[in-house]
Amino acid sequence: MTLDLNFVRSQFPALDSEWAFMDNAGGTQILKGCVDNINEYYYKNNVQLGGSYEPSQIAAKAFNEGRRKISTLFNAKSADEIVFGPSTTVLLQFLSKSLVGQFNKGDEVIVTTMDHETNIGPWLELEKWGVIVKFWDINLDTHTLHLSDLKKLLSDKTKLVAFTHVSNIVGTINPVKEFTRFIHDHGAMVCVDAVAYAPHRAVDVSEWGVDFYAFSLYKTFGPHHAALYCRMDRMLELDNLYHYFYGKDKIPAKMEPGNANYELSYGSGAIVDYLVELGSRANENGTDRENIEAAFDLITDHETRLGSMLLSYLGNRNDCNIIGIDDGNNTSRVPTISFTIKGKLSDQICLAMDKHKIGIRFGDFHARRLSDLLLLNQFNGAVRISLTHYNTMDEVERLISSLDQVLN
Repeated sequence: MTLDLNFVRSQFPALDSEWAFMDNAGGTQILKGCVDNINEYYYKNNVQLGGSYEPSQIAAKAFNEGRRKISTLFNAKSADEIVFGPSTTVLLQFLSKSLVGQFNKGDEVIVTTMDHETNIGPWLELEKWGVIVKFWDINLDTHTLHLSDLKKLLSDKTKLVAFTHVSNIVGTINPVKEFTRFIHDHGAMVCVDAVAYAPHRAVDVSEWGVDFYAFSLYKTFGPHHAALYCRMDRMLELDNLYHYFYGKDKIPAKMEPGNANYELSYGSGAIVDYLVELGSRANENGTDRENIEAAFDLITDHETRLGSMLLSYLGNRNDCNIIGIDDGNNTSRVPTISFTIKGKLSDQICLAMDKHKIGIRFGDFHARRLSDLLLLNQFNGAVRISLTHYNTMDEVERLISSLDQVLN
């Protein structure tokens, strides 16, 4: 089966616009179901949780339903392994604070030069407590991370390795399961930033064995909200970030100081409803989880064709430097495609594209260390076109036609 784009686009009212949205790695359009859920929560369940009265009990049930559904999106074993927060940046800051008690002076953390600053900055904060932070450098020839380089950094003092599932500049999928097994074999924990991965492929934290895994729901078709998976044994060990009388076993509330946003947590459950419905069209009798996986199979196929079309155009230009894999048929990349054009500044390209009502972006995308390594400053950053499954072939044709006018 192929993706039913009529159904897909009908679920995103904002797509009824003269603009083509191709800055999806910065934030996707929101599902109608999420907005409906948020409205429902405000109009029917807008009371504080924890009360004995019936509306409070109903509100708690709705909030818990949102957490349960998002746990299915992660394929977590328990809904209590899911922590909600306003963004991945905030959640990883919370995580680093909650891990402080497990580190001693001289312990080591490894971060990468491929990551968004979200998965670097919070770990550098641990240097205040005497933790040593090392950098796992990206290979500048392949634009990938190599385990051989990581091996040189690991020691018996290594407590955690933080890396990205997909770079929001490079677009290549890192082999999380392989990396995790290697790191665990050396006695360290794993923290993965999946913001640029989760909109494009099925997440499976149980299969991969990761300790911590986070992504932003507003970049995965939902509201401005985010979720962090903490494997249960790790969750129980984390320090409490909430009131002093919350013990380590009060999960996941101890990781949600001030409480998670109730309406956005409930609203986010519609992401799962949508994916289940999408997958059921190819897998009628599947479980919710099986239908999510079937949905992402359809999404991957469609996005690969979108990406292939754009990469073919860019690859045929003799003035274009594509960052990452340039083979559009290679499913080891997502359609987050960054490039520079010889003799042109990226900001000027994007400003010119604005006139064609096509939304793309330029810059370092908060992956400043990677941008500096790739020498993107000379172009005022890279141009990034980030497609997702609700984009169409017609939109990509329009994009290419507009790029032709702007670049030539």
